Amino acid sequence: MKKKLLLLIFGIAALLIILGVFFRLARHKAPVEVGGSKLCADAGTLLNQARDLEGKADLLAAKAIYEKLVSEFFSSKDVMSWQRKVEELNIRLLFSPTLTAESKLYEIKQGDTLNGIAKEFHTTTDLIKKSNNLSGDTIVPGRKLKVWIAPFSILVDKSQNTLTLKAGEEIIKTYTVSTGKDNSTPTGTFKITDRLVNPTWFKEGKVVPAGDPENILGTRWLGFNLAGYGIHGTTEPQSLGTQVTQGCVRMSNSDVEELYTIIPTGTEVTIVD
Repeated sequence: MKKKLLLLIFGIAALLIILGVFFRLARHKAPVEVGGSKLCADAGTLLNQARDLEGKADLLAAKAIYEKLVSEFFSSKDVMSWQRKVEELNIRLLFSPTLTAESKLYEIKQGDTLNGIAKEFHTTTDLIKKSNNLSGDTIVPGRKLKVWIAPFSILVDKSQNTLTLKAGEEIIKTYTVSTGKDNSTPTGTFKITDRLVNPTWFKEGKVVPAGDPENILGTRWLGFNLAGYGIHGTTEPQSLGTQVTQGCVRMSNSDVEELYTIIPTGTEVTIVD
């Protein structure tokens, strides 16, 4: 009788242990297939929410969810695609009328010009026009404009051949670039002093105009306060991601045109090995 009682007690204890394990496992979400990688159901739900918000043009909310995916599911193989999505949304927000923490509404006053407003807030006329859907330079007193107010900065990593655009401490976008062969791109901190559209290349005393096949500068020039050095486009996009230039930072034409729209003169550029 005593033996049967002990067996019954052990049986009940074993059953309780099994039930405990079952309930602990049940609390965990079953993995689902999303974007080719195994994520928990929570990540799949977040991803669907982000896509839905993006489809509704709620870019700020969509960005917040992609940032949550990056921070909470950083071991997923999809984390880089989510980060690229955050950066894509950063640019779309920057170029849209949507207000963010880094921008403000400015009411146009009598006598204002786009150039004057851009100088006051240390931004570019191109960015004001793009983010307010302006097709020309004419502005009307009383109208309100979205104006970017956070300072931009640039970090160029020669070892990775990347250029990172930042606003404060936030990464806005990372671009693939080319830097100088034989370590010819200087390191240090510089400032943008010149902004040129379709720059002329002065090559060893020879003047090479924009559009000439020999002009390798592409469609934009962002010159440093170090003579002869800057960020520019390219006629050789296949070379991006390598160290092949004569010391400048080379970008695709579409990327340098985007950057040109965003950064004003005086922007700080830091270059590291």
